[in-house]
Amino acid sequence: MTVPHAPTPNWLTAGEALARIAGGQLTARGLMAACLDRWRERDAVVRAWTHLDPEAALTRAEHARPGPLQGLPVGVKDIIATEDMPTSLNSPHFQDHWPNVDAAAVAILRQAGAVMMGKNDTVEFAVNGRRAATTNPHDPARTPGGSSSGSAAAVADGQVPVSLGTQTGGSVIRPASYCGVYAIKPTWNLVSHEGFKVCAASIDTLGWYARSAADLDLLAEVFGIEALPAPATLTGARIAICRSPVWDKAEPATLAAMAEAETRLRTAGAEVTMLDLPPAFDGLTEAHRIVMQAEMRTAFLADYRRLGDALYPELVGILKNERGESRADLLAALDLAAACRAEFDRLARPFDAVLTPSTPGEAPLGPDNTGAATFNRIWTLLHMPCVNVPGLRGPHGLPVGLTLTGPRYTDRRLIAIAGQLGALLADRNPARKGPVPAT
Repeated sequence: MTVPHAPTPNWLTAGEALARIAGGQLTARGLMAACLDRWRERDAVVRAWTHLDPEAALTRAEHARPGPLQGLPVGVKDIIATEDMPTSLNSPHFQDHWPNVDAAAVAILRQAGAVMMGKNDTVEFAVNGRRAATTNPHDPARTPGGSSSGSAAAVADGQVPVSLGTQTGGSVIRPASYCGVYAIKPTWNLVSHEGFKVCAASIDTLGWYARSAADLDLLAEVFGIEALPAPATLTGARIAICRSPVWDKAEPATLAAMAEAETRLRTAGAEVTMLDLPPAFDGLTEAHRIVMQAEMRTAFLADYRRLGDALYPELVGILKNERGESRADLLAALDLAAACRAEFDRLARPFDAVLTPSTPGEAPLGPDNTGAATFNRIWTLLHMPCVNVPGLRGPHGLPVGLTLTGPRYTDRRLIAIAGQLGALLADRNPARKGPVPAT
């Protein structure tokens, strides 16, 4: 993937593009046209979209309503309903599915003037089964991650400034790490999940991608998320490093990234503390699986009764409860999650942010292997906000992201710190002294 030396409008951040539109240096149609030009140039390789009608997208841009996001193109994961586009769920059983209604998040963005550019490819049902056709913009032999494959890849490749994804395990943060972009999985239910395909209602979360932390914050404001004070610089910021209960799954790329981030934070003057989680947290990965699969049996019941064994085999096995898990198993998992939520809020409260891995390592070879949600599941189950911070690379030259998390409802503080940390990680001269600006 190459970025031109004199970037065309599609490479502008959302904030930069909106400022130019407001100042008359760029039109909404011109911005959309530049995004479409990049799509035409790269679609044969990246394949980030399941539905994109160029003329319709240009028409929507020309008629964008006034608002803080007027004229901003947005990609929409193809499990999220859009009134004027199909929602196929990347499933052979829903190719003609047209909900004729906007999901709540889409409606909110449209009300703010944003323009839905098209639908981004996804793993089937955002769970498993059929893979997205999308490739990693940095190396087409590698996966972009899943399930929000096209959403992350389209932003990373300069085809759209921002996009929407969803996470039930690691489906927002993992693709962001592999593709090298910012992303947020907010506190659970802080943004309405009305209107996207439910997998596990108590943990499904809508998130979004951008090429700057400031753009994450731009959408957070539109979604009505409360702003919180944050340190102005990393100097004196209180950062905890949490290796998490699955640290033994970290590959050399992530081990090196965590070590490099710690070194740079200390050099920048941050107060760095190691945070070890209590033994009870060791059970959260299995608890996540139990809760997710139990709730899938509810969410997919109508689909199973209509389609039966025509659904992909792994899903059928879950819906048949082939493991034989009981309501007692589910209650134990839910009770563990509830106790650990309160405990992590308490443990993380003294810090401005907690740094933890986003993925085991670099993007694996795809397309069948979309990577593992190993380092994401516990935070999703705990409902904690997570922000992927890009900037570092592994031994193959591929992005390796890191996650900032913290207590529930500290989302915008984490975004602010993510901007500072992202600038620090991307700095090719980390010994430079002085405050690190937000991006």
